[in-house]
Amino acid sequence: MLDHVTIGVRDVERSKAFYDAALLPLGIMRLYAEGETFAGYGVRPKAFFWIGQRDVPQTGVHVAFTAEDRAVVDRFYEAALAAGGRDNGPPGIRSHYHPNYYGAFVLDPDGHNIEAVCHVTAGPT
Repeated sequence: MLDHVTIGVRDVERSKAFYDAALLPLGIMRLYAEGETFAGYGVRPKAFFWIGQRDVPQTGVHVAFTAEDRAVVDRFYEAALAAGGRDNGPPGIRSHYHPNYYGAFVLDPDGHNIEAVCHVTAGPT
């Protein structure tokens, strides 16, 4: 079981603005900061997702956050794009994973692939 994950970012202030907005629909908030070089996000009292200043860009990171329903995935996607994220796959079913895999993907300001995913069926319409 993972306790926390830290990803490197080039501009902590820019990344804090992005993650403050993108993670809010998921109920995840910035809880901690270590000076001007690190920030921790989670659900009080536990920060489980951290960003930290790095001089060398890192690529290839993919982090998926669980969403309670498909509407939350949609809100994450819209908030992330409004905060400067780039589309990497709009909200929708990814049946190649499983029939109820509903996810959305955005690239953060450093190019990290950030996802919100819901694994439950859609409610009645």
